[in-house]
Amino acid sequence: MTQELRGHRVGILAADGVERVELEQPRGALHGAGATTEVISLHPGEIQARQFDMEPAGSFPVDRLVADVSADDYDALLMPGGTVNPDKLRMNADAVGFVKAFADTGKPIAVICHGPWTLAEADVIRGVRMTSWPSIRTDLRRAGADVVDEEVVIDRQFISSRSPNDLPAFCGALVAQFAKAKQPV
Repeated sequence: MTQELRGHRVGILAADGVERVELEQPRGALHGAGATTEVISLHPGEIQARQFDMEPAGSFPVDRLVADVSADDYDALLMPGGTVNPDKLRMNADAVGFVKAFADTGKPIAVICHGPWTLAEADVIRGVRMTSWPSIRTDLRRAGADVVDEEVVIDRQFISSRSPNDLPAFCGALVAQFAKAKQPV
């Protein structure tokens, strides 16, 4: 087991409706590399996960509320998808404000599937080359992103992937990019 992320704190911004595998597998890769993670959400308690957007898939405990965190608290940010999860996040002013503030730091942000919706709402992807689930690509283009159909795209501080099928490549890329970032806070 490598420890290239020892001492790094990674925030995982997610809400009810998160696609379980898109939170679970990257978090496992981060833990395997030595990072500490915290699930940040809109309400205390637990968030409900889904499989293929429709099927209940358990829950994840919430570590901190987005209203109570700062970009300074984390070295990197992970934003998993699922359709409902980012839709709830982009409708919440605290979540959008946190994402904007985090993007403004230049620290790495990894998004997968529908996760980039919140980046579009925060207006932080103009001129950024990225990928996503096919159904939100028009939204990302309208927000100014240069959208491509690739397994993993790395541009500036952003790491993006299309779907759960891309998780092996996405997990490897986010660990590598998070390790290249500044030393832990």
